[in-house]
Amino acid sequence: MATILLMLLVGYSDRLDPASFPRLANIGLIFPFFLIVNLGFLVFWLLFKKRWMLIPIAGLLVGYQPVRTYCPLNIPRTAAADSTLSLVCFNAYNHEKLETEVFRARVTDFLREQAADLVCLQEFDLNANERTRMADLYPYRDTTRVVRGGDMLTVLSRYPIVRKEHIPNVSYTLTPEAHHSAAFYVAMGSDTVCVINNHLESTNLTVEERSDFKKMMKGDMQKEEVRAESRKLVDRLAESTRVRAPQADGVAAYVDSLLHSPSSHCRSIILCGDFNDGPVSYAHRVVGQQLADCFRESGNGPAITYHANAFYVRIDHIFCSADWVPFECYIERKIDFSDHFPLVCKLKKRLNH
Repeated sequence: MATILLMLLVGYSDRLDPASFPRLANIGLIFPFFLIVNLGFLVFWLLFKKRWMLIPIAGLLVGYQPVRTYCPLNIPRTAAADSTLSLVCFNAYNHEKLETEVFRARVTDFLREQAADLVCLQEFDLNANERTRMADLYPYRDTTRVVRGGDMLTVLSRYPIVRKEHIPNVSYTLTPEAHHSAAFYVAMGSDTVCVINNHLESTNLTVEERSDFKKMMKGDMQKEEVRAESRKLVDRLAESTRVRAPQADGVAAYVDSLLHSPSSHCRSIILCGDFNDGPVSYAHRVVGQQLADCFRESGNGPAITYHANAFYVRIDHIFCSADWVPFECYIERKIDFSDHFPLVCKLKKRLNH
C-alpha cells in the first residue's frame, strides 16, 4: 500500500506548478521505479496469495492516467499510406560533430529513407548543398532562431509553408542557445495546419555533471560524493524546470487561442519537439491538455528517446488536435548517432472534421 501511495503521488506530480515547487516537480522522473515495484508485487501475490493481487491491481487502476501516459499499450492499427500524413520529429544534436560531413550525411540519409511528409528538426538545419539534394523530397523549408548563433528549429515539408511566427512566452533562458517554440502554417489542399515545433529549456547539465551522473549510476562513486552530486543534480533540474514551466504555459496559451479564439483561422494543429521533460511532467501535461499525445494513443512501451549519459527517458513528444487520428507512432532506435532517437508517427484526418 505504501508503494502504491508513492506511485500515485509521483504519477500525479505533473499537477505541481514548478514555479512554487521546482524540486518536487521533477519527481516524475522516478515514476518508472514505483511502477516496476508495483508490478513486482502483482507477480508476487499471483504466485503466493492470489486474493492479495487486488491491492496492486487497484493501485494500477487508480493510477491509470500516469501509467498509460508513461507506458501505453495499444493494439496496432494501420492505415493506407496514401491516406495518412507521416511525420518525423528529431533533435539531431547541435554539437561539433555537426561540422563533419559524415554526420550530416547520416542525418540526411535517414530523412531520405523515411521520406516523411513533414519533418520537424531541433538543433539542425540543412546547408545549401543538402537543400539542393533534398529539394525533390522537400520543396518547402523554413527555420526560426531567436538570437544570432542560437538554437535552430527547422521544418521540412512536401506542402507549402505559408507563414511562420515565434510563440511568445514570459520566460527567460538559462543558456545563450535561446530555446524557443515556433508555429509554421502549412497549406494542405484546402486546409491550413499549424505545425508547432518546440525546443524547451534544457537541463543545462555540463559535460562534467553528466559524466558524474553516469559514474554515480554505475556505482563508481563514494557515498559522500553521491550525496553531493545528488544535491547538485536536484538543484540544477529544479532551476531548469522552473524556467521551462512558463515556456510550456506560453505554448499552451497559443494552442488555446487557435482552438477557441473567434478570430482563429486555423484549428488543425500538429505539435512536436524536444520538451526536455518526460511524459509525467508539468510541461507535457500543460502543453497537451487540449491535444492528443500521439505516442500515448498509438505507441507501445516506455519508448526512450533520450539515451545519453545514463539518462533514459522519453522527452520528445508529438501531439495533434482532434481532427487527426494518430497511427503507428514509434521510436526509430537504429539512428544512434544523436543523443536522441527520432520519433516517427502517421496521422490521418477524421472524416467528421
